[in-house]
Amino acid sequence: MKLTILIHCADQSGIISSVTSYIHEQHGNIIYLDQHVDKEAGVFFMRLESEFENDIALSEFKKLFEETLAIRYKMKWNIHLDGEKPKMAIFVSKYNHCLYDLLSRYNSGELLVDIPFILSNHPDLKYIADQFQIPYYHVPISKDTKKAVEEKQLKLLQEHGVDFIVLARYMQIISPEVIDIFPQRIINIHHSFLPAFAGAKPYHAAFERGVKIIGATSHYVTAELDAGPIIEQDVTTVSHSHSIKDFIAKGRDLEKIVLSRAVQLHVERKTIVYNNKTVIFS
Repeated sequence: MKLTILIHCADQSGIISSVTSYIHEQHGNIIYLDQHVDKEAGVFFMRLESEFENDIALSEFKKLFEETLAIRYKMKWNIHLDGEKPKMAIFVSKYNHCLYDLLSRYNSGELLVDIPFILSNHPDLKYIADQFQIPYYHVPISKDTKKAVEEKQLKLLQEHGVDFIVLARYMQIISPEVIDIFPQRIINIHHSFLPAFAGAKPYHAAFERGVKIIGATSHYVTAELDAGPIIEQDVTTVSHSHSIKDFIAKGRDLEKIVLSRAVQLHVERKTIVYNNKTVIFS
């Protein structure tokens, strides 16, 4: 039996010693431990993996952890049982590159999740869902139907017990109501030209300016558009010899790679969000 524990709290003496001693007392063996201290904020972060020879009563383990450690150090913490596959819903519009990449990784066993459904505001990508035998919900949206669409989305998410959502180039704004129900559990991807090159054709605008790098950013969704805690980023160089078509191809390649990395980090419980930033463990 293997557990992953994520902790953050005010930095103070004795946290690591107390936590590792607790694991030892419960007959556990620590196989990974990483910690970080934000000196400016005075906050301690830790991720710990431990194995137990015999199955333990998880509810009792959590209760004792709360009573003996969490209350004393005023921790915010989570404990996750290894082998539990989170349920990941995918929202998508018309672009297929991120969707194909995620589904390929899922199909190969690289991405250890369950995908109960794919939701889209267009019918165009249903054939991809059919290839991977995943239910596809076409939920069109307009200015007049936003509230009804949101209610349908929430109903589907709740009926399927979804743990987190991936916006694989879903070209619609997620409502604050949905964000409040899935805080730090909605992952988005976009090009890294924002805010300099906003609008429908950022690659064209960047090409006209003669930019020398292009990139992609994946982040958790917050009510402030494209301003949530960043999980993963990457860049590649471009030059005067590249066309707009080259820019778009390179950008889309980065988008799918960066999004898959971000999703993997989330699935492996390697992210902690604090003050609109993320601590990413190795």
